[in-house]
Amino acid sequence: MNESSPIRRETAREYRTADPVTTAPVRRRSKFGRWMLALLILGGAGAVAHRTYDARQKPAGETAQAPGGGRPGHGGRPADMKQAVGVAPIVTGDMPVVLQGLGTVTPLATVSIRSQISGYLTKIGFREGQMVKEGDFLAQVDPRPYEALLAQYQGQLARDQALLQNSKLDLQRYQTLNRQDSISKQNVDTQAALVKQNEGTVAADQALVDQQKLNLTYARIVSPVEGRVGLRQVDLGNYITAGSTNIVVVTQLRPISVVFVLPEDDVARVMRRVRAGAKLTVRAYDRSDQHEIAVGRLDTVDNQIDTTTGTVKLRAMFENEDESLFPNQFVNARLTVETIQNAALVPNAAILRGTPGTYVYLMDGDEKVTVRPIKTGETDGLNTVVLSGLAAGDRVVTDGTDRLREGAPVRVVANAPGPQAG
Repeated sequence: MNESSPIRRETAREYRTADPVTTAPVRRRSKFGRWMLALLILGGAGAVAHRTYDARQKPAGETAQAPGGGRPGHGGRPADMKQAVGVAPIVTGDMPVVLQGLGTVTPLATVSIRSQISGYLTKIGFREGQMVKEGDFLAQVDPRPYEALLAQYQGQLARDQALLQNSKLDLQRYQTLNRQDSISKQNVDTQAALVKQNEGTVAADQALVDQQKLNLTYARIVSPVEGRVGLRQVDLGNYITAGSTNIVVVTQLRPISVVFVLPEDDVARVMRRVRAGAKLTVRAYDRSDQHEIAVGRLDTVDNQIDTTTGTVKLRAMFENEDESLFPNQFVNARLTVETIQNAALVPNAAILRGTPGTYVYLMDGDEKVTVRPIKTGETDGLNTVVLSGLAAGDRVVTDGTDRLREGAPVRVVANAPGPQAG
């Protein structure tokens, strides 16, 4: 074969160039087909899953939204099944307006008993924790040093009184002689001044005598108020210093007061009632605000508002005959300002708040409810005054309101007695 032949060279070129041109597109088409097949499979699986999910969700949504079609949903109750509810009537009654604040039991008198003289404590006249009256004996300070001083000052007083009496007699003699021109006027004046001097000395002596008598009175320590004696703070036989050594503390318990605070926004309402002469009742509750401890009366209102807290202090008085209130005890004070007469009362359990504002579900007949917006006033924690929207005799839903809507069918399973008139 001749390699220079033109026919054979062209044939050879065509054969060598045919292989790469024809094999590459076949491979690309093969890969593209496999990807398309995978995408079609995934799309079909997603469509099947989506239709299955819609099929499960649609019956439940139709059951919840149907007004009365009666078609049962998958695993749910029929759309026209009536919701079980409890209802209560609107009644007319009295609603006390109560203001609540935090308070502390504060004694009217807390006295630290201290001796007014120095000396040894020779006698204790009380038992710790006992009740004492005003003037009851509590302790005795050794009086003997003060008795000795009293005797000394009394002797000095007697001596100076004698000197004064003698100077007065001499003055009378000098005055007589002066009228007879026997002595000069200067001698008379000098004697008169001596009398004045002796009178001053006697007055000073008398003051010393009175002071020692008072010290002897101070040696016997008595209670200045009626109340309970606390723990003894010094033992018998100790030397006590005047005005610095505490012997015991006496706290007045009957009557006792509670100092509590209210927001400044309530001051005007309280003062209006106080100026009208009203006797406002204050009830003291325990720390948990569950149990009533005592009932008293508002005594006074402080003369200024605390700018740091925006509150004002008030004092209430309690007889505390049973000693249920203890000094420095924490209490919840409830001040009854006034009482609203013949008000429409709705149970707090019936009041809802949402898009319509404050509203209730009102019974429309015996088997259907309707949404009724209302305006409310004072509340006592259980019932609330209805200012508008309801009237006495209306029935409202108090239980089972979570699944209700406007015009929903209901069946009454419980009738509450309604709010109790306060």
